[in-house]
Amino acid sequence: MLDGTVSLYDGDTWRDATAGDFLYVPPGGIHAFRNNSGAAASMLVLFTPGAPREAYFEELADIVATGRQLTEDEWTELYARHDQYEVKI
Repeated sequence: MLDGTVSLYDGDTWRDATAGDFLYVPPGGIHAFRNNSGAAASMLVLFTPGAPREAYFEELADIVATGRQLTEDEWTELYARHDQYEVKI
């Protein structure tokens, strides 16, 4: 974590991480991230071995930057295009 607070879901529980914390998701591990704080947060995500995820994160950044609001069907399609799966907890 670079700044702020982000929660990581590890398939069982949510864990908060703050600046300086390191979170690990094993290959194929179920996980999700969220920011519940209401304040800005930033984190560095490293995929090793590399995975083709740049387009997914670029599209998410564009959605946020433009204020675009996606319908549930649009989110489902976006996830499917990028080999992502929605986690409902």
